[in-house]
Amino acid sequence: MEIQNIDGVLFTKLIRAGAANLSAHTEEVNDLNVFPIPDGDTGSNMLLTIQGGANVVSSGNEGVGAVSRRAADGMLLSARGNSGVILSQFFDGIAAGLDGKETADEKDTADAFLCGVDHAYNAVVDPVEGTILTVVREASEYAANRTHKDVTGYLSDFLYQAGESLRLTPEKLPVLKKAGVVDSGAAGLIYIIEGIVAALNNDAPQAKETPVSAPATSTENALDLDRFNEDSELTFGYCTELLLRLQRAKTDLETFDVDVIKNYLKTVGDSIVCFRTGSIVKIHVHTKTPYMVLEFCQRYGEYLTVKIENMSLQHNSLPADSKLTQKPERKEFAVVAVASGEGIKQTFREMGADCIVEGGQSMNPSAEDFLEAFGRVNADVVFVLPNNSNVILAAKQAAKLYKDSEIRVIDSRSIGDCYAILTMLDLDSGDANEIENEMNDAMNGVVTACVSKCIRDAEMDGFLLHDGQYIGITGKEIISADNDRRDTACMLADKLDFSDHEICIIVRGADSDEQEAEEIATHIRKAHPGCEVFAIDGGQEIYSYILIVE
Repeated sequence: MEIQNIDGVLFTKLIRAGAANLSAHTEEVNDLNVFPIPDGDTGSNMLLTIQGGANVVSSGNEGVGAVSRRAADGMLLSARGNSGVILSQFFDGIAAGLDGKETADEKDTADAFLCGVDHAYNAVVDPVEGTILTVVREASEYAANRTHKDVTGYLSDFLYQAGESLRLTPEKLPVLKKAGVVDSGAAGLIYIIEGIVAALNNDAPQAKETPVSAPATSTENALDLDRFNEDSELTFGYCTELLLRLQRAKTDLETFDVDVIKNYLKTVGDSIVCFRTGSIVKIHVHTKTPYMVLEFCQRYGEYLTVKIENMSLQHNSLPADSKLTQKPERKEFAVVAVASGEGIKQTFREMGADCIVEGGQSMNPSAEDFLEAFGRVNADVVFVLPNNSNVILAAKQAAKLYKDSEIRVIDSRSIGDCYAILTMLDLDSGDANEIENEMNDAMNGVVTACVSKCIRDAEMDGFLLHDGQYIGITGKEIISADNDRRDTACMLADKLDFSDHEICIIVRGADSDEQEAEEIATHIRKAHPGCEVFAIDGGQEIYSYILIVE
């Protein structure tokens, strides 16, 4: 079907069609994980990201420039995982390319996609070819260099070349070829574009209507309405979260200062997060009078979403840093760490982390999760420990969006890195540069290895792996495999470098066994006399054991 121009209404339809098609194929994308363990989450991350844009775009009489900006802002906040962040940056660039336009023809779309490529590449410090970056670049350049009658022709050519580029990703990235898979982020992008092209042709495939939701917290699972009964007294107030759309009829969008709202919130509540992206103001506040917040903010706009929760229902079941009942006094430094597993989270709190962002492998936090954590700790300088290579980009994206503190994202990629940093944590110098250098130094030499269950037959790193086996991993390499979990962990330990290391921490997962962990500890003590070995109950999913050697 020939479509000469995309307006705001059609852009909304296309984004939602792309999200719906990805929703129908999310598990297929998740299954394209390199390691054959249950940690594939690229599809879920990308879906949550694009839904953040699809859920806020408008079907009103706005131009494509305004609607694309709203969609991009929603994705920037919702972005999680490396592929999700790259996807959000791609659409951020598209919005920049369409800025001020009422409609976009084939040439406008091509230019906007090339602008999206620039934004996506600039979001990554060391871009790796053979990933979603390669596919989006090659497809954008190919389609831009061809002649088309309309937008449908441009996007059809983009989709064709994206498929060709995806097929060749294993040739450009050895880790994909070794695992026998194509790049999962690129596959997710293609499903989005497939949905968009199908919508242009009015034959969008049927997709699951139920969207993927963000990982549920223990709070959501344990909400007890009886905690606030007929005789209760409101002590902790309401956790109030709003998305406010500023309205030209109520304020001057060009000169509006979000501090007007922020300063008011300080008079009626605490734990305040308040920032603006485009014409949307994101608000989080703990208050006993949410009606006053609603009434004040409505002076400047109208609400897109409103969520008000009685914190008395949450208070006794929540970790102290999950929903602070009182915002702490402003301090010089704070540490925000990412972790999952109650034991690991509690250990990190005791070691000095001011706030834990729930997440890690298979449940990456969004940029918005980090923004709310930054607001809760209330510090001049916030050090962020992502503790997973797939979380770093979201943390950095949040750091760029947050304006009330200086945010420093440390390149920590494992629980072991975080443990080493917190072991040596010393904020007494008062020098942010010195503290950051010490954090980076603390990670040098620490070794982190994991035991997990294999979920598919595969041949990797010289091992013939079978579904149901246990495998030992360090970095990006499988170094042990066995049908017995204890033996796998012991073989993994035997292949680690214990020279110049004095301590080994065994972090037990949710499916581990205390006696088995002690047997592993005994094995390590015998093999490495003088090394102090102890176990903690981490409670993490995915990994039966995490070994930290420092």
